[in-house]
Amino acid sequence: MCARRFLMLIFILTLIFVGGAFALYQFGDRVLVRMATPTGHFREPPKSSSPDYSKMASWIAKPGLPKDPSHWAPQGVVHLHKDNRAATFFVHPTTYLERDRWNAPIDAAGEPDRRAELFVESQASAFDDVSDVWAPKYRQAAFGAFLLKSEDAHKALNLAYRDVLAAFDAFLKEQAADKPIILAGHSQGSMHLLRLLKERKAAINGRLVAAYVVGWPVGVQSDLPATGLSPCTSSGQLGCVTSWQSFKDPANPQLVTEAWVGTKGLTGADRARDDMLCTNPLTGTAGATAPPASNQGTLVPDSSLTNATLQPGRVGARCDNGFLMIEGDIPNLGTYVLPGNNYHVYDYALFWGSVRADAERRLTAWQAR
Repeated sequence: MCARRFLMLIFILTLIFVGGAFALYQFGDRVLVRMATPTGHFREPPKSSSPDYSKMASWIAKPGLPKDPSHWAPQGVVHLHKDNRAATFFVHPTTYLERDRWNAPIDAAGEPDRRAELFVESQASAFDDVSDVWAPKYRQAAFGAFLLKSEDAHKALNLAYRDVLAAFDAFLKEQAADKPIILAGHSQGSMHLLRLLKERKAAINGRLVAAYVVGWPVGVQSDLPATGLSPCTSSGQLGCVTSWQSFKDPANPQLVTEAWVGTKGLTGADRARDDMLCTNPLTGTAGATAPPASNQGTLVPDSSLTNATLQPGRVGARCDNGFLMIEGDIPNLGTYVLPGNNYHVYDYALFWGSVRADAERRLTAWQAR
């Protein structure tokens, strides 16, 4: 992938932040809300507009799909496509930045579709070594839905989730009964994924390698008990949840905590500041510290701006009060670090090689079991 496309992805992620692609970064700014609010009111679309997940056209990535973006790899990296593979269900973040409707059409031709492909290309590709990646198109909520607590916004988010749930059910039907499953997402995708872990916990019981709920807060006590899953506490643990939100010192996560603390978790309990899950992707464990040498590769555009390369050993990380603090020789990934030294837009890029290795370790543990 050329660096221009990589930098385009970072720019897109930044726009998503500005548009509020996740509820926790609400500014409460009336001007921003007014500029982001979709026109009119939510209207339930006709059933005929629902995606048909039995068709290839409803998927961004799926085995047998021509030019599958999940097969991308950085310069010099070759996917091994190992035997006895798992199946990964990946939900991409918001790519629809328009205000003309509350939910994106299933085929948002042009830039929205291309943006979704770029997300699958740079994020879901970390799982391609050990799994077949399935990434659905879905009628994602427009970015303005995340800035509001209105009935329109609630309905838009529910519609997006219904598509994700239908896609997951179709995905599950295609898997052999003994095939291990990985779940992964980012931002809006992780929000839907967390809900899915609760509502389909019986279907994945005993089959889940791990769930990567990245870029969205997860409550250890307020959310996870409703899913029947636990945080990942060892690198070979199975059927567990990983989650991180990347910051650099001096960090100010106030925008996150103010919007998340006190909201109702999946269990119905109030979410608390000290309840936020932090998994270190360098170790695969909660609350851990790891030096830069343990990082198996950060995605970095090279100096000639012609390629994205995988550079190991540059970024370390430690969990600190629910957030992942990065340190070391942090490369210049772009100019889009968010307020408070928030590296949300780089959650996968910072640790791409280690996420890839983490999935391999867990699948090896699965096979050994």
